[in-house]
Amino acid sequence: MESVRIIGTGSYVPPAVLTNADIAAMGLETTDEWIVSRTGIKERRMADADVATSDLALEAGQKALIDSGLSAGDLDLIIVATITPDTCCPAAANWLQAKLSASRAVTFDVTAACSGFIFALNVAEQYLKNKTARYVLVVAAEVMTRTLNWSDRTSCILWGDGAGAAVLSRGESGAALLSTHLHTDGANGQDLLLPGGGSSTTPICHESVDRGLHCLKLIEANLSFRVAVKGFTDGIKEAAEFNRIQIADIDWIIPHQANMRMFQYMAKSMQIPFERFYLTLPKYGNISSASCAIALDEAVRDGSIQKGQLVCLPVFGGGLTRGSAMIRW
Repeated sequence: MESVRIIGTGSYVPPAVLTNADIAAMGLETTDEWIVSRTGIKERRMADADVATSDLALEAGQKALIDSGLSAGDLDLIIVATITPDTCCPAAANWLQAKLSASRAVTFDVTAACSGFIFALNVAEQYLKNKTARYVLVVAAEVMTRTLNWSDRTSCILWGDGAGAAVLSRGESGAALLSTHLHTDGANGQDLLLPGGGSSTTPICHESVDRGLHCLKLIEANLSFRVAVKGFTDGIKEAAEFNRIQIADIDWIIPHQANMRMFQYMAKSMQIPFERFYLTLPKYGNISSASCAIALDEAVRDGSIQKGQLVCLPVFGGGLTRGSAMIRW
């Protein structure tokens, strides 16, 4: 029976490593121990100055295409999930289409912060189910290090750069995308905010730069921790209930890579063995929309995910946004 399938995955992170010691050496009042104990992050990747989001997306997308056995010319649709596009216009997906030479594909971006990969999967799912597309490339890509105030230790220690991708189609082979689930809470969107550059603020000028409006702001971190835990937990429960699956039967939880203490708390409270959480957080940090896409690809390529296993991807991010996907590999 034909269903929506993931037929290829790919990922890419820049080669330059930025360690906790490197951040401390910038003059920030922090240490490796302080960062690790609060976040679980040891290092992250940083794109070179001449590398744009679409460049990272290109690397991940090409790997996913190779894995799927398709060429760029086969694609009907390209969706890029990002909050750091190359330009406000055109979309990052348009730049990626040109770099892939995927001239047949319709292209657009999805903006859902750290939940972007699951939101983009959901959009791809609809196109495939209504048969307006046969082959879809979904890429989540971010250059988060260009959004940071490097004097704000509550935020700048968290983020890194990278991209993850998946090719989807209808068929009987590949990993079955059983369901996707999306939610937003716009009333609390100010808790994680990148205010500058939009129509609600002054145009980019010396004043807006001096006020730090073009840097990512994390408001009320403790509140965000509690809300995020509930968002992740609800996402897992919703996906399990929808598919009539017991949480104990899920083989892998591959979350948006947010905070190690958060996942330790979730494992304990939900009685899920912590070993079932697949985490890239210590080596890559938080790469917003790309985090769970990169982790999914790495879990496939290193053999952690085996055929027939159930994989749940819960996400939570700015907006506020949250969601989950359930996949039978």
